Amino acid sequence: MRRPLRRLRAARPGAAAATLLAACLVFGASACGGRATTHHRPGTSHEQANGSTGRLLTADDGSGHRLRQVDAEGAPEVTLAVRADSEDGWNVHLSVRNFRFTPDSVGGAALPGRGHARLFLDGHPLARVYGPWYHLPASLVREAGGGTGLTARLYADDHTAWAVGSAPIQATASLAAPAPSTDPAQGGSAPPRPGTTLDIAVTHGRVSPAPGRTEVKKGQTVELRVRSDRSDSLHVHGYDKEARLPAGKTVTLTFTADRTGLFEVETHESDLLLTQLVVR
Repeated sequence: MRRPLRRLRAARPGAAAATLLAACLVFGASACGGRATTHHRPGTSHEQANGSTGRLLTADDGSGHRLRQVDAEGAPEVTLAVRADSEDGWNVHLSVRNFRFTPDSVGGAALPGRGHARLFLDGHPLARVYGPWYHLPASLVREAGGGTGLTARLYADDHTAWAVGSAPIQATASLAAPAPSTDPAQGGSAPPRPGTTLDIAVTHGRVSPAPGRTEVKKGQTVELRVRSDRSDSLHVHGYDKEARLPAGKTVTLTFTADRTGLFEVETHESDLLLTQLVVR
Protein backbone atom coordinates (compact mmCIF):
# COMPACT_ATOMS: atom_id res chain seq x y z
CA MET A 1 0.00 0.00 0.00
CA ARG A 2 1.40 3.42 -0.91
CA ARG A 3 2.11 5.68 2.01
CA PRO A 4 0.56 9.15 1.89
CA LEU A 5 3.00 11.94 1.16
CA ARG A 6 3.89 14.03 4.20
CA ARG A 7 3.43 17.73 3.83
CA LEU A 8 6.63 19.71 4.26
CA ARG A 9 6.49 21.99 7.23
CA ALA A 10 7.67 25.54 6.70
CA ALA A 11 10.72 26.41 8.74
CA ARG A 12 10.02 28.62 11.68
CA PRO A 13 11.32 32.21 11.27
CA GLY A 14 13.43 31.88 14.37
CA ALA A 15 15.11 28.69 13.17
CA ALA A 16 15.80 30.20 9.74
CA ALA A 17 17.45 33.24 11.30
CA ALA A 18 19.60 31.03 13.50
CA THR A 19 20.66 28.97 10.48
CA LEU A 20 21.57 32.13 8.54
CA LEU A 21 23.54 33.52 11.47
CA ALA A 22 25.49 30.26 11.78
CA ALA A 23 26.35 30.38 8.06
CA CYS A 24 27.59 33.95 8.42
CA LEU A 25 29.84 33.01 11.34
CA VAL A 26 31.29 30.02 9.53
CA PHE A 27 31.69 31.35 5.99
CA GLY A 28 32.06 35.10 6.61
CA ALA A 29 30.10 38.13 5.47
CA SER A 30 30.32 37.14 1.80
CA ALA A 31 28.11 34.13 2.48
CA CYS A 32 25.34 36.49 3.65
CA GLY A 33 25.58 38.94 0.77
CA GLY A 34 27.74 41.45 2.67
CA ARG A 35 31.22 42.75 1.94
CA ALA A 36 33.91 40.24 2.88
CA THR A 37 36.46 41.47 5.40
CA THR A 38 39.54 40.03 7.04
CA HIS A 39 39.65 42.55 9.90
CA HIS A 40 36.94 41.60 12.39
CA ARG A 41 38.30 38.26 13.52
CA PRO A 42 37.39 36.43 16.72
CA GLY A 43 39.11 38.14 19.61
CA THR A 44 39.24 41.50 17.77
CA SER A 45 37.51 44.32 19.63
CA HIS A 46 34.82 46.49 18.11
CA GLU A 47 37.20 49.46 18.38
CA GLN A 48 39.85 47.61 16.41
CA ALA A 49 37.41 46.38 13.77
CA ASN A 50 36.21 49.93 13.10
CA GLY A 51 39.69 51.37 12.83
CA SER A 52 39.22 53.73 15.78
CA THR A 53 42.52 52.78 17.42
CA GLY A 54 44.28 55.76 18.94
CA ARG A 55 43.18 59.33 18.26
CA LEU A 56 42.89 60.71 14.73
CA LEU A 57 44.43 64.19 14.63
CA THR A 58 43.59 67.02 12.25
CA ALA A 59 47.30 67.48 11.50
CA ASP A 60 49.01 65.42 8.80
CA ASP A 61 52.52 64.06 8.31
CA GLY A 62 53.49 66.62 5.68
CA SER A 63 52.55 64.38 2.76
CA GLY A 64 48.77 64.54 3.15
CA HIS A 65 48.28 61.57 5.52
CA ARG A 66 46.55 62.37 8.82
CA LEU A 67 48.26 61.45 12.07
CA ARG A 68 46.86 58.64 14.24
CA GLN A 69 48.22 59.23 17.73
CA VAL A 70 48.78 56.41 20.22
CA ASP A 71 50.32 56.23 23.69
CA ALA A 72 54.10 56.10 23.84
CA GLU A 73 54.02 52.90 25.88
CA GLY A 74 53.73 49.97 23.50
CA ALA A 75 53.73 52.23 20.42
CA PRO A 76 55.28 50.99 17.15
CA GLU A 77 59.00 51.69 16.71
CA VAL A 78 61.30 51.63 13.70
CA THR A 79 65.04 51.94 13.10
CA LEU A 80 66.66 52.31 9.68
CA ALA A 81 69.91 50.96 8.26
CA VAL A 82 71.19 51.64 4.74
CA ARG A 83 74.04 49.87 2.96
CA ALA A 84 75.33 50.60 -0.54
CA ASP A 85 74.75 47.69 -2.91
CA SER A 86 77.81 46.52 -4.89
CA GLU A 87 75.74 46.26 -8.07
CA ASP A 88 73.26 49.15 -7.89
CA GLY A 89 71.77 51.54 -5.37
CA TRP A 90 71.26 50.67 -1.71
CA ASN A 91 69.81 47.92 0.46
CA VAL A 92 67.47 49.37 3.07
CA HIS A 93 66.62 47.49 6.28
CA LEU A 94 63.73 48.48 8.57
CA SER A 95 63.85 46.99 12.08
CA VAL A 96 60.49 47.30 13.85
CA ARG A 97 59.09 46.70 17.33
CA ASN A 98 55.43 46.48 18.39
CA PHE A 99 54.63 46.43 14.69
CA ARG A 100 54.20 43.97 11.85
CA PHE A 101 53.79 44.43 8.12
CA THR A 102 50.35 43.47 6.76
CA PRO A 103 50.38 43.86 2.96
CA ASP A 104 47.22 41.77 2.60
CA SER A 105 45.20 44.27 4.67
CA VAL A 106 46.20 47.57 3.04
CA GLY A 107 43.14 49.78 2.66
CA GLY A 108 41.38 48.19 5.63
CA ALA A 109 40.86 49.33 9.19
CA ALA A 110 43.65 50.69 11.38
CA LEU A 111 44.59 47.87 13.74
CA PRO A 112 47.13 48.36 16.55
CA GLY A 113 50.73 47.74 15.53
CA ARG A 114 49.96 46.79 11.93
CA GLY A 115 50.44 48.40 8.55
CA HIS A 116 53.22 49.35 6.16
CA ALA A 117 56.02 51.91 5.75
CA ARG A 118 56.85 54.64 3.28
CA LEU A 119 60.27 55.92 2.26
CA PHE A 120 61.01 59.62 1.74
CA LEU A 121 64.16 61.24 0.33
CA ASP A 122 64.73 64.70 1.79
CA GLY A 123 60.97 64.86 2.40
CA HIS A 124 59.93 63.72 -1.08
CA PRO A 125 57.95 60.42 -1.38
CA LEU A 126 59.96 57.52 -2.83
CA ALA A 127 58.23 54.18 -2.26
CA ARG A 128 55.80 52.16 -0.15
CA VAL A 129 57.37 49.24 1.75
CA TYR A 130 55.61 46.04 2.85
CA GLY A 131 58.47 44.23 4.56
CA PRO A 132 61.71 44.74 6.48
CA TRP A 133 63.97 44.77 3.37
CA TYR A 134 63.82 47.03 0.34
CA HIS A 135 66.28 47.53 -2.54
CA LEU A 136 66.48 51.20 -3.46
CA PRO A 137 67.78 51.56 -7.05
CA ALA A 138 70.00 54.51 -7.89
CA SER A 139 67.67 55.39 -10.80
CA LEU A 140 64.80 56.02 -8.36
CA VAL A 141 66.97 58.41 -6.37
CA ARG A 142 67.97 60.24 -9.55
CA GLU A 143 64.33 60.52 -10.63
CA ALA A 144 63.54 62.06 -7.25
CA GLY A 145 66.17 64.75 -7.86
CA GLY A 146 68.87 63.25 -5.68
CA GLY A 147 69.48 63.74 -1.99
CA THR A 148 70.97 61.97 1.00
CA GLY A 149 68.38 62.08 3.80
CA LEU A 150 66.32 58.87 3.78
CA THR A 151 63.30 58.56 6.11
CA ALA A 152 61.18 55.48 6.88
CA ARG A 153 57.74 56.27 8.36
CA LEU A 154 55.13 53.82 9.70
CA TYR A 155 51.50 53.84 8.56
CA ALA A 156 48.31 52.00 9.48
CA ASP A 157 46.40 49.94 6.92
CA ASP A 158 44.03 52.88 6.35
CA HIS A 159 47.07 55.03 5.35
CA THR A 160 47.02 57.21 8.46
CA ALA A 161 50.48 57.81 9.93
CA TRP A 162 51.19 56.32 13.36
CA ALA A 163 52.23 59.09 15.72
CA VAL A 164 53.35 59.71 19.31
CA GLY A 165 53.24 63.19 20.81
CA SER A 166 51.78 64.62 17.57
CA ALA A 167 54.91 63.51 15.66
CA PRO A 168 55.07 60.69 13.06
CA ILE A 169 56.81 57.48 14.08
CA GLN A 170 59.85 57.36 11.81
CA ALA A 171 63.61 56.87 11.51
CA THR A 172 66.22 58.53 9.30
CA ALA A 173 69.56 57.56 7.76
CA SER A 174 71.99 59.00 5.20
CA LEU A 175 72.65 57.58 1.76
CA ALA A 176 76.34 57.05 1.10
CA ALA A 177 77.64 56.91 -2.46
CA PRO A 178 77.00 53.42 -3.92
CA ALA A 179 80.12 51.26 -3.88
CA PRO A 180 81.37 50.30 -7.39
CA SER A 181 81.99 46.65 -8.21
CA THR A 182 85.65 45.58 -8.14
CA ASP A 183 85.17 42.13 -9.67
CA PRO A 184 86.45 42.19 -13.30
CA ALA A 185 84.47 39.01 -14.04
CA GLN A 186 81.30 41.02 -13.34
CA GLY A 187 82.38 43.95 -15.45
CA GLY A 188 83.57 45.93 -12.44
CA SER A 189 86.44 48.36 -12.29
CA ALA A 190 88.95 49.51 -9.72
CA PRO A 191 87.64 51.91 -7.07
CA PRO A 192 87.81 55.56 -8.16
CA ARG A 193 90.45 57.86 -6.78
CA PRO A 194 89.56 60.30 -3.98
CA GLY A 195 87.29 62.89 -5.52
CA THR A 196 86.55 66.58 -5.86
CA THR A 197 83.49 68.22 -4.29
CA LEU A 198 82.01 71.47 -5.60
CA ASP A 199 79.29 73.45 -3.76
CA ILE A 200 77.41 75.79 -6.08
CA ALA A 201 74.43 78.06 -5.39
CA VAL A 202 72.17 79.82 -7.89
CA THR A 203 70.26 82.82 -6.51
CA HIS A 204 68.28 85.31 -8.60
CA GLY A 205 70.09 84.17 -11.74
CA ARG A 206 73.58 84.58 -10.26
CA VAL A 207 76.05 81.74 -9.66
CA SER A 208 78.12 81.55 -6.49
CA PRO A 209 81.05 81.11 -6.49
CA ALA A 210 81.58 82.73 -9.87
CA PRO A 211 82.04 80.18 -12.66
CA GLY A 212 85.63 79.10 -13.13
CA ARG A 213 87.70 76.04 -14.01
CA THR A 214 88.33 73.07 -11.72
CA GLU A 215 91.25 70.72 -12.33
CA VAL A 216 90.33 67.03 -11.96
CA LYS A 217 92.54 63.98 -12.40
CA LYS A 218 91.22 61.22 -14.61
CA GLY A 219 89.68 58.49 -12.48
CA GLN A 220 88.63 60.82 -9.67
CA THR A 221 85.02 61.11 -8.51
CA VAL A 222 83.34 64.47 -8.92
CA GLU A 223 80.59 65.45 -6.51
CA LEU A 224 78.47 68.43 -7.54
CA ARG A 225 76.26 69.87 -4.79
CA VAL A 226 73.98 72.44 -6.39
CA ARG A 227 71.19 74.52 -4.84
CA SER A 228 68.91 76.74 -6.93
CA ASP A 229 66.21 79.17 -5.77
CA ARG A 230 64.06 78.16 -8.74
CA SER A 231 63.25 74.83 -10.35
CA ASP A 232 65.74 73.92 -13.05
CA SER A 233 67.87 71.00 -14.27
CA LEU A 234 71.58 70.29 -14.02
CA HIS A 235 73.64 68.95 -16.95
CA VAL A 236 77.28 67.88 -17.26
CA HIS A 237 78.20 68.07 -20.93
CA GLY A 238 80.37 65.33 -22.37
CA TYR A 239 79.38 62.91 -19.60
CA ASP A 240 75.63 63.20 -20.23
CA LYS A 241 74.90 63.40 -16.50
CA GLU A 242 71.67 65.12 -15.54
CA ALA A 243 69.63 65.82 -12.41
CA ARG A 244 66.50 67.79 -11.58
CA LEU A 245 66.93 70.87 -9.37
CA PRO A 246 63.82 71.41 -7.24
CA ALA A 247 63.58 74.96 -5.95
CA GLY A 248 65.31 75.54 -2.64
CA LYS A 249 66.75 72.05 -2.37
CA THR A 250 70.40 70.94 -2.51
CA VAL A 251 70.91 68.20 -5.10
CA THR A 252 74.02 66.03 -5.22
CA LEU A 253 75.26 64.60 -8.54
CA THR A 254 78.24 62.22 -8.34
CA PHE A 255 80.14 60.63 -11.22
CA THR A 256 83.62 59.36 -12.12
CA ALA A 257 85.74 61.54 -14.42
CA ASP A 258 86.85 58.72 -16.70
CA ARG A 259 87.54 60.77 -19.82
CA THR A 260 89.86 63.72 -20.41
CA GLY A 261 88.98 67.12 -21.81
CA LEU A 262 87.12 70.32 -20.97
CA PHE A 263 83.52 69.80 -19.81
CA GLU A 264 80.96 72.46 -18.98
CA VAL A 265 78.45 72.15 -16.17
CA GLU A 266 75.32 74.25 -16.67
CA THR A 267 71.62 74.64 -15.98
CA HIS A 268 69.23 73.93 -18.81
CA GLU A 269 66.19 76.15 -18.27
CA SER A 270 68.10 79.26 -17.14
CA ASP A 271 71.13 78.42 -19.37
CA LEU A 272 73.68 79.37 -16.72
CA LEU A 273 77.31 78.19 -16.73
CA LEU A 274 78.08 76.81 -13.26
CA THR A 275 81.68 75.67 -13.75
CA GLN A 276 84.09 74.01 -16.16
CA LEU A 277 85.83 70.73 -15.40
CA VAL A 278 89.30 70.19 -16.81
CA VAL A 279 90.05 66.47 -16.68
CA ARG A 280 93.70 65.48 -17.35
